[in-house]
Amino acid sequence: MAGTDEDAVAAEDDALYVLTAVLLTPAKFPSVLGDDYPEACASLGLAPLADGYGLVIGQDGGGARWTVVIDDVSLVAVAIASWDCGMEYDLSPDERTVVAALPGWPLAIAVAAPGVPEPHDPEPDAGGGPALAPPDTSTWGSAQRRLGADEIALQWALWREQIDDSAFPSPLGALNGDHSAADGTTTDSAGAGSDDATSVATDPDTARSDTADSGGSDAADGEAVGDKVSANGGGTEPRKGHSGIRRVLAEARGYVETPPPLGRVRSSFASGDARTLRADGPGWSLVARTDDIAFVLLDDEPGEVLPVGRGPELPGLLAALDRMAVRPS
Repeated sequence: MAGTDEDAVAAEDDALYVLTAVLLTPAKFPSVLGDDYPEACASLGLAPLADGYGLVIGQDGGGARWTVVIDDVSLVAVAIASWDCGMEYDLSPDERTVVAALPGWPLAIAVAAPGVPEPHDPEPDAGGGPALAPPDTSTWGSAQRRLGADEIALQWALWREQIDDSAFPSPLGALNGDHSAADGTTTDSAGAGSDDATSVATDPDTARSDTADSGGSDAADGEAVGDKVSANGGGTEPRKGHSGIRRVLAEARGYVETPPPLGRVRSSFASGDARTLRADGPGWSLVARTDDIAFVLLDDEPGEVLPVGRGPELPGLLAALDRMAVRPS
């Protein structure tokens, strides 16, 4: 029997116009949602399944925002890969794979479906609980810090080229009596200049890079200089060793000894034989390449990026973290 016009209208209203999709797995999840995979799942009210989820984000026929959670991770992965290659892909999950339909969007989406009303949250009586909303990134905090780390990982070359390796303490210099890496003193790597750049760490042309001495204790796994360097090539402000870097490196070493929650340490592809490492913890994020230096971001240091040089111990720490990290399958 043919459906009535009312049935057709209802079906159109229930249809989801897919705008984008993201993976929510231990190895790859929207870091803005949390420092690790279980925390990201908890922000959506989901159990942290080992295989993860796919998040299909779109609008219904009335323009309302919806996030459909499915357990067919491979389907979402194929769709994302196709879109990244500029190919069309009709992402239409089987109803049997749907875990939940959540009102709202957990991420900031800049596009909208054509031919439907502007994006808005569903009515409260639509079900699914309170509408999801992206974390507030208007001011510096954990979400903004993690987004900054994402950008550094994506634009590693742009950030790396601003760091002068000669500014890091030389092991040979320390052997000859230069104890700058051990006693918290600093070097001057760029001369005098401005220190008023405080933008968030998402753009290497505007954000500030703050190189700080990791400080000469057994907790330090790398070398860093104690100069505050603006990312646009501006000047420096010498300062003492940075306790935040020492804390981050000590906590990262603790991950090797006692595994953290799943997804706190992730390893992804980089050029050559290297890997890109990402580690997060309470109030901090670390981005590194296994064959190079590391960058640290702190909740307590708004808009600043702190490079950590290789030193004698950082390579071993990065190698150990890479061995225990989760990787995309």
